[in-house]
This record gives sequence, C-alpha cells and structure tokens, in this order.
Amino acid sequence: MRKMIVALACLCALFAAGAQASPPVEHVAGVAPLARDAFASIDADQFDADTFTAADGTTLPYRVLRPSHLEGGETYPLVVQFHGSGGIGTDNARQLDRLARSWATPEVRERYQAYILVPQFPVRSANYGPASPDQKSEASPALAAAVELVRAFSATHPVDPARIYASGFSMGGSAAWLAPTLAPSLFAAIVPISGIAPADTHAATFKDLPVLVVHGNTDDENPITADRRFFAAIRNAGGRSIRFREYEGLAHQPPGDIHPGTGWRDWLFQQKRL
Repeated sequence: MRKMIVALACLCALFAAGAQASPPVEHVAGVAPLARDAFASIDADQFDADTFTAADGTTLPYRVLRPSHLEGGETYPLVVQFHGSGGIGTDNARQLDRLARSWATPEVRERYQAYILVPQFPVRSANYGPASPDQKSEASPALAAAVELVRAFSATHPVDPARIYASGFSMGGSAAWLAPTLAPSLFAAIVPISGIAPADTHAATFKDLPVLVVHGNTDDENPITADRRFFAAIRNAGGRSIRFREYEGLAHQPPGDIHPGTGWRDWLFQQKRL
C-alpha cells in the first residue's frame, strides 16, 4: 500500500511538472478587430457620474455602472475599467470607450452583476514613450489617485473586497498592469489589453496574481514585445497564474471576440483573492 501511495505521489508530481513546463500561451487566428463604433448606441447615462479628490489634491471624474439587481446584504465584484489615451480629460464622458460601454449591453450587464468603475485621468495614467526594444511602463501620480478611489469606493459600497479586478486597452492596459504594483494586495485579477508591461523588477508582485494578457502580434503602436518580456519574467519568478492570448495579425485594436466575451469575463469573475 505504501509503495502505491509513493507511486501515485510521484505520478502527480510528474504531471504537475509537465503542466508547468508548457507556458499557457494561446495563439488566436482569424479574429477581426472590435468595430470602432461598437456600442455607440449605449446610453452613457446608465453610468452614474461623480468626482473623487485624492489625498494629494488630484481630482478624478469617474463613472460607475451599478449591478442591475442590487440586493440588500449582498456584496458584488468591482471591475476597474481603465481608459486609453483618447479618454484623457475632465469632461467625465470621454473615458466611456468601447470596452467600458460593453459592460452596459443588456446581455453582459445581466450575466455579470458587478460594479464597473471608470475613472477619467486628466493626464496620462501610464508613461512608456515611443516603441523600443526595452520598452516598459511606469505609473503616473494620477494612477495612484485612481487606486485611492478604488479603495474609497469599495469602503462605501457593497463591494466584495476579494473580487476587485482591473482591465483596460492601450494606455488603459498599461494602467491595468501597473495598478497591482501600487497596491499588491488589492486586485484579484487583471486583464491588460494591448498595453505595455512594467519593468521586470516588478515580476515578483505578479507571482500569484491571475493575469490574462491580450495582445495582437502586429501591434506597432504598443508592440507585443513588452508583454512577452514581462510574461517570461513572471514565469521565471515562479508565476503560474498568468495566461497569454496572442492574436495573429491583429494590430493596435481590441479583438472582436472581447464582446460578448463570456470566456474572458467568466475567467475574470472566477478569480478570488485569498
């Protein structure tokens, strides 16, 4: 009996080692970009408008989409949806890009009962300069203010503190990458889309954080090389909770299968911080 237990333990160890030896990279072909006018008909008034002033005096306008079926005594996930550079401003409107509005489509809003928080940055949330082989992103002070907003909003609304997520496209994808470096214990998972990853020195922060990277391999605005670099750094640091969806032939656009996107959204909502 003892020999059988030892044999089974060895077999399980070999299986685990084999699973870890294959990096979880998925190459996706034949997916067109998400249409630029997707969700143009979505009424922005579904997102309540408010402002937040951080401790350093930074004022962030923000929008929030509330769960469509709020029930007393329940707590709900919170998705922080970071906007790209086209949303920079103070009008509390331009940050409602395609991805933000996608959460308000009837089928998505019904399926995912959650708060969707969309802060607007008056300046860049992430800085990384022009494309280069050693490109990496750095957080701006405005991103720290957004993290402060997330904490304040979560403390005053029925948010499940174990299910706070971040996502975004382009500069917003970079912000999604950077947010956990500012608050390592805050987020349960992130989905950076076509962003620029941080420096490899931050890899240990992501060792146990579920990450789903989404990037097109013909992106010449935010080249995929930075995400590939950081993916490898996280894996080398022992991270086994990161996945990479690399889209063949996709330029600097969100992939069309991001909506309704039950696959990636279901994955996101399954993650829970311990």
